[in-house]
Amino acid sequence: MIQTSVITAVCVTLFISFIFPLILYILYGIKNKGQGVWTAWLLGAAGFFVMQIIIRVPILSLLSLSQSFLDFATKHYVPYCLILALSAGLFEAAGRYAVAKIMSKRLTFRRSVAAGLGHGGIEAILIVGMTYVNNLVYIFMIRTGTFDRMVEQTAQLGVDTSALLTVKHTLEASGPAIYYLAGYERLLTMIFHVALSLLVCYFVRKKMDFCGIALCVALHGLVDFVAPLINGMAQGYLSPGGSYTIPQSTAYILIYGFLTLVAALSIAGILLLKKRWPEEMPS
Repeated sequence: MIQTSVITAVCVTLFISFIFPLILYILYGIKNKGQGVWTAWLLGAAGFFVMQIIIRVPILSLLSLSQSFLDFATKHYVPYCLILALSAGLFEAAGRYAVAKIMSKRLTFRRSVAAGLGHGGIEAILIVGMTYVNNLVYIFMIRTGTFDRMVEQTAQLGVDTSALLTVKHTLEASGPAIYYLAGYERLLTMIFHVALSLLVCYFVRKKMDFCGIALCVALHGLVDFVAPLINGMAQGYLSPGGSYTIPQSTAYILIYGFLTLVAALSIAGILLLKKRWPEEMPS
């Protein structure tokens, strides 16, 4: 039976990743009424959705069907992580830049923040929020016994039920901490996304577009590279012999410590950009 504490943790992370971004959108829009932040949020969300969900994710899905690509990921884990990290940074930077250029005639600090909130908010909703909606539905089904009946009916149709059984085992075996960490990670990531969107918009205003894009790709790629690299050390992907393996608990401490530092530096960067933000568009 799934613990009540796990259900609470799933609900908390569902709130953070699905409901909180929408509440933030509404409150920020009301507070800055007439500043164009409503459309800026939607533009930021569209920038992520188009570049990641419509373009990058399908490309990666197609590549994952290739055995040679899977072999490369297994045998060359570090270059594989680097490629994924830089591609994410490049695609998302392209989306941020497109949004900044669309808003260039009215590229205020508030609108740039809203674009970052939209970028990070829609990612939280689609990547984590929808997953936790499914988790909550599965938990309800498991507790009421309908999940087992669904598995039986699926098996009778000749369909592989291993994925469903894995979901059930994970929900029953996992403690609440892992679900709370997922919500905490989303908060940190949304802060980081705001900082990156502000960075690109700032350099667009300063007529230094390439510098903004390059810096955004580098910072995004670095963050997306370090976390899976640390996790790979815990999973033994870096060294089949185990010489570079660390305990999973240590990996969690390193990953979330690193992400917390990134979020703190992002807040400092946001405040710095706010002070330096030009009052008027340069001629």
